[in-house]
Amino acid sequence: MSRAINAYRIKKIESIGKMTAMTQEEMVSHTRTVVQGLEALRNEHNSILAGLNSTLKAQQHINDSNLISEKAGIIQKSLDQIELGLSEAQIMLALASHLQMVEAEKQKLRAQVRRLCQENAWLRDELASTQQKLQASEQHVAQLEEDKKHLEFMSTIKKYDADVQDSETSIEEKKDKSDDPVVDLFPDDDADDRGGLKRSSDFGSQASLATMSPTPPSQFAQQVNAGYEIPARLRTLHNLVIQYASQGRYEVAVPLCKQALEDLEKTSGHDHPDVATMLNILALVYRDQNKYKEAANLLNDALAIREKTLGENHPAVAATLNNLAVLYGKRGKYREAEPLCKRALEIREKVLGRDHPDVAKQLNNLALLCQNQISQEERRGVPKEELLGKYEEVERYYQRALEIYESKLGPDDPNVAKTKNNLASAYLKQGKYKEAEILYKQVLTRAHEREFGAIDGDNKPIWQVAEEREENKNKVKDSAPYGEYGGWHKAAKVDSPTVTTTLKNLGALYRRQGKYEAAETLEDCAIRSRKEPPHFPSPLGPASTQRAQEEARHTGFKKIFHAFGFQS
Repeated sequence: MSRAINAYRIKKIESIGKMTAMTQEEMVSHTRTVVQGLEALRNEHNSILAGLNSTLKAQQHINDSNLISEKAGIIQKSLDQIELGLSEAQIMLALASHLQMVEAEKQKLRAQVRRLCQENAWLRDELASTQQKLQASEQHVAQLEEDKKHLEFMSTIKKYDADVQDSETSIEEKKDKSDDPVVDLFPDDDADDRGGLKRSSDFGSQASLATMSPTPPSQFAQQVNAGYEIPARLRTLHNLVIQYASQGRYEVAVPLCKQALEDLEKTSGHDHPDVATMLNILALVYRDQNKYKEAANLLNDALAIREKTLGENHPAVAATLNNLAVLYGKRGKYREAEPLCKRALEIREKVLGRDHPDVAKQLNNLALLCQNQISQEERRGVPKEELLGKYEEVERYYQRALEIYESKLGPDDPNVAKTKNNLASAYLKQGKYKEAEILYKQVLTRAHEREFGAIDGDNKPIWQVAEEREENKNKVKDSAPYGEYGGWHKAAKVDSPTVTTTLKNLGALYRRQGKYEAAETLEDCAIRSRKEPPHFPSPLGPASTQRAQEEARHTGFKKIFHAFGFQS
């Protein structure tokens, strides 16, 4: 019996050794076979044990009884080990069944993952296709907007086409020394009119980097050549290029510039101020065509030439730096634009003094770049708490520019109102509505005083009239029409987009505060100011009026020549 048990154990050990090289199915099959063998062996041991027990009861001899009892004990131990082996085998079978279930679940999950991956790839393809369609649509819309602006601009200059030749002769005979060619992002009234005002709900500032219509002649000439006089040999060519570029006729302006560059480099060499001037002109033409990469290369080349030939602290270097900063701003690269604008500010402070109006213009440019940089960071999800320092920097730039304008040019200078509007927009971005409201009221009050004199009980600015209408809206069933409050909108600088912008922005602020009657009053005034331009008859008669109109017709071309530094 002991030999049989030992043989079984050896066989079992050998079978276990072989199982390590078996598959799961083979191991389960062998385990079931082992279970059957163990059950047969258990039955055999039970029958032997039962026979020994019956023999032990019938045996009376003591020696024989002890021997039989010892055999029965051995059989019982073997039977217990068989039971243990059966239990282990059952556990292995249960574990194998569980592993099969786990594997089946794993295969099911893998199939689901493959299906999700396929769906995800399909969705990615759909998203990419939709994004391409959206980008194409946006480009088409942008192109249509540019075409519209170009057509509007061309329609405004058609009436001057017949007078171009006469205007060139008459303009060169006069020198307007008050025009100082300084590059800025801070547009004049004409530029504001062209670019359009922002929606009142946006609380827009006066200046904007996003205007993409053709640059008007006065600004184009200023941007090209601040602080450097054009030699006589290039004046005619420069005049033609500026005229064509300001009209949006780039197909003519670009070849002229390239031909001029080629001739200049042949006669004067590449490192010459005249070459830098033509590079500036061509760069600004490319900028208006949205060819930013080509424009940036040309401006960097012009900057290197001017630094080398004119010195690093020359006003023309500051002008080129500012042009480059504007270009980066149009591309949304405000971080790269800011140091360029700061360097231009340092040059102008060093050359002109810290309190010069041109320094104030550069401060406005720098504040505007920083303000756009803040908006960009907010769109990226940067918390406002991390931008507080930048907000304070913008406020300091605007406040310093405002102090310079008020002290050097007086409180009635148009730049004072524009800067207050820009500072108010910075306040609104931070939720400082009370400070913004004060600035808007100051602009409107000053405009009213210029037209109607000091404020008193009967002579009230429009914002005060609007607030009175708001207070009395519940006392009178039907509010009186706006016309009963006088013709403020007809006389108070209606040709100034700054006042119109202020009316819209303060109206939007009133609407945000729930003062709808006051908001409607200001918005109605802003609309009327556009539809009903003022007409003041000339005290000198019709002939004087006609001469004034002719002088106004040539104003744009006068700015081109004088801001560009032309001599008669």
